[in-house]
Amino acid sequence: MLNPFRLDGKLAVVTGAGKGIGRGIALSLAQAGADVVISARTEADLQSLAQEIEALERKAHAVVADVTQTADLDNLVSVASAIAPIDIWVNNAGGLPDATPRYLTRTPEDKWDAQMDLNLKAVFMACQAAAQAMQAGAIINISSRAAQGASIKNGPYAASKAAVNSLTQTFAIELAPNIRVNAVAPGPIPTENFNQSTNFPDDKPLEKIIGVPLGRLGTPEDIGNAVVFMASDASSWITGQCLYVTGGL
Repeated sequence: MLNPFRLDGKLAVVTGAGKGIGRGIALSLAQAGADVVISARTEADLQSLAQEIEALERKAHAVVADVTQTADLDNLVSVASAIAPIDIWVNNAGGLPDATPRYLTRTPEDKWDAQMDLNLKAVFMACQAAAQAMQAGAIINISSRAAQGASIKNGPYAASKAAVNSLTQTFAIELAPNIRVNAVAPGPIPTENFNQSTNFPDDKPLEKIIGVPLGRLGTPEDIGNAVVFMASDASSWITGQCLYVTGGL
């Protein structure tokens, strides 16, 4: 029996691939055998990632794009579709636009709109665009542990990710049976955006402050491995779900 976790012969698209979790996802997909179209706003980040992917003997195609811009998203779909049929689409681009957590009661309208444009509208638009370009395959949206329950100091971000989970469930029903749509929700992972947006003391291990049951913070590879599972035939009877990868939080 062929390994159901392998992605040989597949073409994947990853947004927000230049750094952090997106970079880990792109490398994990390449390690599993996929060729990868990598997208981000910074060309230098993409070029260094492309070299790492090619060192794994997989093809990398770099496309500079801001997923909040419709023209950039359309170009990303066009470039990827010209390479080969798209099998996997990962909506990873997101975060806090200005690296500033906010209480809902203190969030100006323009900051709310910026958060929703990045974390929700861009995912919505990309799911639509990917679905129109794909004949079959898997769409994976990157959610967050913050989507579960209240988030007293990061309300707009949490709301946007909770909405991504709802969007994922509905797209899954609308696109079945040919395209599966799932989400992966990371817990605390010390990426650049995470570190910029938190203010934890330096004299105590972060995993102790947060209280991670498994005793460590997550890594981009932890999320990349979960995405490989959701993209592969190993999850062929799973759609409309959110896999929480949180160390037990």
